[in-house]
Amino acid sequence: MPADFREQHSRHDPKKGPLSRFTIIDASRVRAGPTAMRVFADMGARVIKLEIPPGAPGGDDMIGGRDHNRADYENLHRNKESLTLNMKDPAGLEILRELVTRADVFIENFRPDVKDRLGIGYEALRAINPRLVYASISGFGQDGPYARWPGFDSIAQGMGGLMSVTGKPGEGPMRVGIPIADLCSGHFCAQAIMTALLEREASGEGQWVQTSLLEAQIAMLDFQAAQWLVDGKVPQQVGNEHPLTVPTGVFPTKDGYLNLAAIGNSMFARLCEALGLQHLVGQPGYESDPARVENRDAVNEAVSEQFLTRTTREWTDVLIKIGVPCGPIYKINEVFDDPQVQHLGVAWPASLPGKGDVAFVGTPFRLSRYPRAEQPRLAPEQGEHTQAILNELGYSDQQIGEWRSAYVV
Repeated sequence: MPADFREQHSRHDPKKGPLSRFTIIDASRVRAGPTAMRVFADMGARVIKLEIPPGAPGGDDMIGGRDHNRADYENLHRNKESLTLNMKDPAGLEILRELVTRADVFIENFRPDVKDRLGIGYEALRAINPRLVYASISGFGQDGPYARWPGFDSIAQGMGGLMSVTGKPGEGPMRVGIPIADLCSGHFCAQAIMTALLEREASGEGQWVQTSLLEAQIAMLDFQAAQWLVDGKVPQQVGNEHPLTVPTGVFPTKDGYLNLAAIGNSMFARLCEALGLQHLVGQPGYESDPARVENRDAVNEAVSEQFLTRTTREWTDVLIKIGVPCGPIYKINEVFDDPQVQHLGVAWPASLPGKGDVAFVGTPFRLSRYPRAEQPRLAPEQGEHTQAILNELGYSDQQIGEWRSAYVV
């Protein structure tokens, strides 16, 4: 096979982004893995997404597929290429091996036993390309008693403790309104891949990086986990309030709601002055965060009465000026109408056939020497780049046509 595949895509191209020298083979599905790959694709890496050939057994009917939710699919798979490939076929496996010899990263989220059965496990691909960074995302880890359990975001939220501390007291466990275990495991995986690529610059060797929905969810517990691991305290549900500081949370105003985070004694004192409640400062039961937590209902009742006297905007203007964190609570449409959100350019303009001018949520960091492209490349149609990629690898049009007929590609 020609060597120019790697030569064409291993050189840094500042016009394409800071990660343009990397080629990634994406064998992951659903959300966690594609989320990790979106980070690389947005930064210019060549991400080749593997899909099951049309008509082949075992076609993808999972949530997040192109026909299930076009908006979600476009947002998740922008800036990527699509290669249809049947890895269960010997010819398809041989094509994958050719790709791997030229790739920097391979990512998958098969159950641990499946990839070895297919012949695409870490050791098998490492033997082909010792510089390969092999990334795995699973539901519960690559080994252990739950290794073969199917992974799903809401299950990880429950087993990872998040649902036990989400929601109002006494109302039972509550799932978070986004697939946070999927998303966080994807971003942690991207960090791990970046780390391994940096290490490879020193050692010259790739390695196997792993994360799971369960581990990612537990990591996101943060101080809630520390309450148990360090202090032996089991955190409970507190609704919109903060478990360790009062007053925080959602308070009704004259025309809506205010989100408040008055943390610490000095901030509480400034809040009380703004509310005309100076007499509470230093009183028993109000003198510290721990005391206010013990006296939560009384503190909240006192400040709530005052918040009802003005609008959310009026209170926001007053409290921000004196350094008390607060803000409105938006519906999703209101988020993108906010002047600060518009100033930051969070929405990434795009043009979508059949819908016209739309936008996606851009990667939430920026680099001073690599401004974001004016528009992302739309998510690829299934197999859109199959012909071109296989031609790059040196396969003839005739051979590719035969493989299409046999559902190899």
